[in-house]
Amino acid sequence: MADDVLILIPARMAATRLPGKPLADIAGQPMIVHVLRRAEEAAIGPVVVATDSEVIAAAVEKAGGRAVMTRTDHPSGSDRIFEALGMIDPEGKVQTVVNVQGDLPTLAPATIKAALAPLADPAVAIATLAAEIRRPEERSNPNVVKVVGSAVAPGRLRALYFTRATAPAGDGPLYHHIGLYAYRRTALAQFVKLPPSPLELREKLEQLRALEAGMRIDVAIVDAVPLGVDTPEDLEIARAMLSSPLRGRG
Repeated sequence: MADDVLILIPARMAATRLPGKPLADIAGQPMIVHVLRRAEEAAIGPVVVATDSEVIAAAVEKAGGRAVMTRTDHPSGSDRIFEALGMIDPEGKVQTVVNVQGDLPTLAPATIKAALAPLADPAVAIATLAAEIRRPEERSNPNVVKVVGSAVAPGRLRALYFTRATAPAGDGPLYHHIGLYAYRRTALAQFVKLPPSPLELREKLEQLRALEAGMRIDVAIVDAVPLGVDTPEDLEIARAMLSSPLRGRG
């Protein structure tokens, strides 16, 4: 476990399709606690939940985890984790911040760890993840964000664009972007100061802000996309996957 890596999990109660989902019960534990455990099992650094909800913080602390209270007016998870970083590490010892979404209860610890690999290249500002699309219907689904990139090493792309469209055209694999990020601290500080960019607003994809500002994002290719819980149907799937301690751990 590195002393200069910090995993932050932003979590809030306001979700339009599944209100209160961080506290949704899955196999006897709140969803946020499942995500906390997966992040802890990655063993790459301390794990802290950043939230604006006292009930979420209480659930995390009851499970033996650490939570910090952040402002209620953050426009994004990136802004929330940046505030939390300053509270947790004002001395600036942490150099890498991993942003893990709080609605990924089936996330494999190895997948979290994989996000760090591209940052071994000093030219990379932000690292993220993707998996090859296997199901034909996902190729044209606008809810499946695709990353278009150039291969720079086995299992690693340099991101050129992120889109909801089917891209690139022609023969070859398409990649499903996974919204887990590892930032250099300096890159996160730069990113949260940038205004929303034209392509970000058009595609409704925050990561395009970084690309339009000239920040390099590299993508580690992993085997599968973790289940994101956004609807009651997703929640039931997660409950089925995690009903046994041997299931759902990728």
